Amino acid sequence: MRVAVSTHRSGTAAGQVFVAPYSESAMVGQTGALILDGGGDPVWFRPLPSPGLQNADFRVQTWYDPQTGAAQPVLTWWQGPITPPAAADRRSPSPVGTTGPGGCYYVFDSSYRLRQTVTARNGFHADRHEFLLTRRGTALFLASRAEPADLRAYGGPADGAILNGEVQEVDLATGDLVFSWNVREHVDPAESRVPAAQAWSTGGVWDAYHLNSIDEGPDGELLISSRNMSTVYAVGRAGGEIRWRLGGAQSDFSFGPQASFSWQHDARFRVGNRIGLFDNGCCEQSGGTPGQQSRGLVLQLDLDQRTATVERAYPHRPPVYASSAGSLQGLPDGNEFVGWGQSQYYSEYAGDGRLLYEARMPGENVSDRVVRGEWVGTPYYPPAAAVRRVGGQSVVHVSWNGSTVTRAWQVLAGPDPESLAVVVEHAMRSGFETAVGTGSPGPYFQVRALDADRAVLSASAVVRLDD
Repeated sequence: MRVAVSTHRSGTAAGQVFVAPYSESAMVGQTGALILDGGGDPVWFRPLPSPGLQNADFRVQTWYDPQTGAAQPVLTWWQGPITPPAAADRRSPSPVGTTGPGGCYYVFDSSYRLRQTVTARNGFHADRHEFLLTRRGTALFLASRAEPADLRAYGGPADGAILNGEVQEVDLATGDLVFSWNVREHVDPAESRVPAAQAWSTGGVWDAYHLNSIDEGPDGELLISSRNMSTVYAVGRAGGEIRWRLGGAQSDFSFGPQASFSWQHDARFRVGNRIGLFDNGCCEQSGGTPGQQSRGLVLQLDLDQRTATVERAYPHRPPVYASSAGSLQGLPDGNEFVGWGQSQYYSEYAGDGRLLYEARMPGENVSDRVVRGEWVGTPYYPPAAAVRRVGGQSVVHVSWNGSTVTRAWQVLAGPDPESLAVVVEHAMRSGFETAVGTGSPGPYFQVRALDADRAVLSASAVVRLDD
């Protein structure tokens, strides 16, 4: 998949873009985990083996060794099945877009080797929305499961179920569950903005909460977002008590002009008692007209007076109405990166709101989150090469999926695999795949990857030109 970049101005932050593309209609290309450069070209792609699988929450994180504290950049993502719109009927075990059994989280190192697989505990399923590595050598993540419940008091079926959500923390060295927080034990489902009558069309399951992000503050306080409550909760780790609620039916805060939000995603602590989130605004569950366009939103909280005011909002032009998903990422240089959820766009803004960068995924492809990060990949596998005759030339096509340090290619050729000599000393890399023309008849060719200092990083297998 290649994206179309429409804006790329000075001041755009360094790094690549991380997406997990999928489509609820006709997918352009394949689903999987995809790193893109600033021009929209692929850097690394790991396609999924089945259209029934999906990746989500794909990003760069830092792995901390619990004994030494040593830090190492890694790639993390969720993989598993998703309930598609076509399955949203009485035969479906889950509401649309929720996670079913079989999901897990992957941690890959900078050579693209699998380092660890993490699964949920206590009979819950690993949820696609959040997987967060901590400095303690643990992982915080969301998990969900459908629990039988009589929903008649809420307007649903007697033989229904509530889709419960849990925050879980696992020690990555031992696999032990070291912390959990169950939303159903702390929040009354009657506060949900989604009516229990929804369960009649989703296999009897009421998605009352729909937890979709976790963040951790400096003192260990957790920030937990519940989309279907339109609420963000601050939770103390020691006893699991809710310290305050922002938004929803039982909000502890009053809101200044344009500060209220709904159906939000990706709530994060910011320094100075601020909160950043993606405000979906948008569409009532009943199918009514959109009431508010989606936007990135940074709120200033007064914890004494219990007020929330807008520090900065980042709306799209033209307006976007994302009914689900979305992300807002504060970058180290002060820029803000917005993934527009069920819209195909992603954008980067200066802190003052100026648009610096924008791209659009092809067709109806979307990604639940889109984030920017700096990544150095050195694949454990070699470059791939192929050669064909074009006119009077032998043209070698070469790529090295995931290499971020290859700057040029060197081509060798010869009459047999043991008698190769350099025929192209230095051909600059041009995108994911580079075509290098050579006058050599071969018929055997090999390509070497070169770094910025022209040192050899790796070499492809020897390939043969077949006329």
